[in-house]
Amino acid sequence: MQRGQPYPRELRERAVRMVREHRSEYPSEWAAIESISSKLGMGTEALRRWVRRAEVDAGERAGMTSSERARIRELERENRELRRANEILKEAAVFFARELDPREPTS
Repeated sequence: MQRGQPYPRELRERAVRMVREHRSEYPSEWAAIESISSKLGMGTEALRRWVRRAEVDAGERAGMTSSERARIRELERENRELRRANEILKEAAVFFARELDPREPTS
C-alpha cells in the first residue's frame, strides 16, 4: 500500500463498482454510499471521493482525470529539479568567474 492510501486499489475499485451497480436500489446516491461504505468498513467521504474520481475518469463528470493529474505532478517534479539544477549552475558560474578573474588577488 502507498502512503496516504489505507485501502488497497482492488477494494476501492470494488466499492465504486458496488455503488454504481446498486445505486438504483437506494433513494439517493448518498444512501448507497453510506450503506456500502459501512458494509466494507470504510469512510463515507472516502468512498464518495472515489466515486466522483471514477466518474471523471470515465468522462461522465467534468474535471481532471487521474492520468492528467499524474502527468501534471510529474511535470511539476521535473520543473523543480530543473530549477534546482539551474540554480546550481548559476552558483558554479559565479564561483568560477571569481576564481578565473585576473583582477582580483588570490588568497
